[in-house]
Parts: sequence; structure tokens; C-alpha cells
Amino acid sequence: MAGGPARILNLFALIELMLLLLCTHKSFCVSTTNSKSSIQADKKADVLLPYTSPTASPQPFLPLLAPSPLTPFTNSTIPQLSGLCVLNFTSLTNMLTVTSTDCMAAFAPLLANVVCCPQVEATLVILIGQSSKYTNTLSLNGTTATHCLSDFEQILVGQGANDSLSKICSVHSSNLTEGSCPVSDVSEFESTVDSSNLLAACEKIDIVNECCQQICQNAILEASRKLAQKAYNLLTLGETHALSDHSSRINDCKSVVLRWLASKLEPSRAKEVLRGLSNCGINKVCPLKFPNLDRVIKGCGGGISNRTECCGSLESYVSHLQRQSFVTNLQALNCAALLGVKLRRANITENVYSQCRVSLKDFSLQVGAQESGCLLPSLPSDVVFDRTTGVSFVCDLNDNIPAPWPASSQLPPSSCNKTVKIPALPAVASGQTSFDSSGMNSFLYLTVLAALSILI
Repeated sequence: MAGGPARILNLFALIELMLLLLCTHKSFCVSTTNSKSSIQADKKADVLLPYTSPTASPQPFLPLLAPSPLTPFTNSTIPQLSGLCVLNFTSLTNMLTVTSTDCMAAFAPLLANVVCCPQVEATLVILIGQSSKYTNTLSLNGTTATHCLSDFEQILVGQGANDSLSKICSVHSSNLTEGSCPVSDVSEFESTVDSSNLLAACEKIDIVNECCQQICQNAILEASRKLAQKAYNLLTLGETHALSDHSSRINDCKSVVLRWLASKLEPSRAKEVLRGLSNCGINKVCPLKFPNLDRVIKGCGGGISNRTECCGSLESYVSHLQRQSFVTNLQALNCAALLGVKLRRANITENVYSQCRVSLKDFSLQVGAQESGCLLPSLPSDVVFDRTTGVSFVCDLNDNIPAPWPASSQLPPSSCNKTVKIPALPAVASGQTSFDSSGMNSFLYLTVLAALSILI
């Protein structure tokens, strides 16, 4: 499972990748005619995939005809806005363009948890925060929120973004309101919390160390608790109900606190802070869904008596994980730990990762002619659009870190305690700038050329 060297993908490899991405989603594809025998074969081959329908596995798909090259970016459509939203979209034109590119139609589902959705959420927070300078409120009412979210989506789709962002990112109009937080007025907010301490802790966060040091996060939590406390006196409620209700209010108040911070920072700085904070949560989890492990358990049980059978079943299983999405290097570490714990709990105690040469990049979407895993950086990053080179994003193909086998059947407590050294960003080839290149040899700058955009 060891991958090939990092490289710049050629056009044919990219076309292959885009066909895979597009044909993962029925909305981009039409069915081809295949024999019944091939459908039956697909049934057997895909037994590891989660159950989706009572019929056979989907037939292969081919992309429908699509617009001319780069149409979503060079010929943006004019959105039909409601005229009832108080947010100043014009003031964040550049950020909206970045957001639409991060969530471009074909890539949005595969970059959702790492790039697209965090950028969508940050942009909405900044829009409301900036508008509070004139409205003196850090939330929208329900009716206005509905109009604003619709306008927001219309603007992004008009610039080439996926038209299902609300579903992909689980964004609802209620996310733009105050929820159950009792405070949304700016003046009341600033008289309730220690605003100077909050701003000092969060205006210049260390995005590499914040996730473990939690300087800004602790300040946000403290402010959120003070806001939530205003709703009621906890002593008057039953203990269980109080804890549950208070926890929900604190989460809603966190949104209000983030909007206040966004009102005090320049939009670019606010984006850096918000994306940095969101990545702390992103890198703590594994976003992949694990199908049934029976075949791997059968092949690798009994002390790996048959290494060929074991590694074959494990490789087949991992190949199904690779169809789901791009992941960061830290997410891949979490996924490796989660799968390893599942196997250990099934009485597979030998290090099958080492036996079968499983590396961290085997847990991410595979790209290129040699199908090498593409690990995104653990620090926030964006998709970049250039009229000459096309759409691109940075990921690593040369990080052959072996997947660590868990020492027990329990998940590790925190990524801050992990012993595997993983850089925040891939090292960059000559002529480029790197934030953190320790332990890395090269990187992939994935470029979707103009001709490839015909497939979008």
C-alpha cells in the first residue's frame, strides 16, 4: 500500500480523478447499459459497502454534457436576491469568491469537512459580525435569517459553488439566529463578558498550538458561560435538566461570541481565527464511515495464518474507505487508530498495519495514475482558482508515515498526546513558501486544468 512519489498530476490523471468524483454522485451522471452478469459481479465485490438499496449495486456512470471550460468561474450568473436581507454581502466580495471556490460543484462533497463547510461557516459568522457594527445585534431574527441564507446560497451558486451546500454542510437558517442564547445585543454582550480579555486571547491566535493550548478556546468558553448564565439561575432547576439545558445554551452562545469577535477583527484576520478554531475540532475526529469488518476479521484472524488472505481483505476494505473523502494528516491518524481499535476488539492483536504496509495516506482519497493517497494539511487551507492554471489545492503524496497500530483496544485520549510526528503543512518544492516543512520531502499541487472543467 506504499504510495508513489509526490508530483504534479497530468491532465489524464486528473480526468481520471474527476470521473471518479463525478461518478460518485448520481446527480452528475447517467447510467450506461451493462450486462446483468456484470451487475451480479458488482454485487459480490461491494459487500463491504454500506447498504444503500434493495437492488444491485449501482451501474457505472458517465458524466453528462456540461458547460464550456471554466464557465462557473468566468461567466458567473447574477443571483436573484430577496432584497430582505440586512447583511452587507458587497463588503465581503473577495471572501464570498473564496467560499464559492472552496465549495465548487464537483469537489464540495469531498472537501466538505476540511475545506468547504468550515469556510461557509466562517463566512456566515463574519457577515453577521460585521453587520452588527450597524445593527447593534449579533443575530438575525428567524424571518430575516431565512432570506439571508437563501441570498447567501444564491450568490455562491452563481459563482460556481455546489447548489446543495445547506445539505452538505448542515446549515440552517436557525444557525444565523441567537438560538437559546439570552444575549445578542452588542451593548449587553460587552457589559456581561470580559470583552478586553476575550479579544486579547483571540485576536492573534497561534494556529499551530491553539488546539492544544486552548488559550482562545478557553476565553470563548468562559464568555459563553457568562452569557448562558443570564438565562436562569441554575439552582432553581433539577440537576439533570439544568446541565442539559445549560450545555445547549452555551453552544448557542458560542456562536454569538464568535460573531462578536468577527466584528472586532478585520475580515481576513477573523477568517484566520475562525478557520483555525474549526480545525481544532476537525482534526480530533475521523470523518470516514466504516463498513462491516467481517471479511477482514475472517482473513486476519487466527494470528494471521495466511498473510496473503489477510492483507488482501484489509486492502480491499481500505479501498472502500478511500472512496469517501479527502482527509487531513491528523484525521488519517485518527482513522487509523479507530480502525485498529475495531480490529483489536475483534481479537486481531497482531500489527496487521505493519504486515500489510498500511500507511496514513491509505485512508484518504487516492489520486494519480499510481493511486497515491492525498492527505490535506492539518492547518486551514483553501482551494485556489487561477484563470490560467485552473483550480488547485495542496495535498501531500509523499508522506509515507506507517499507520500506527494501537497499543490497546481503547482510543487514544487526545491528538496532543500522539507520538507520531506529522507536519501541519506539506513541505513545498523550490520556489514556494512553506509554513512548516519539518519531516517532509515534497508536495502535490493538484491542478484542474481548463479542459478538465468541461466535466464540471
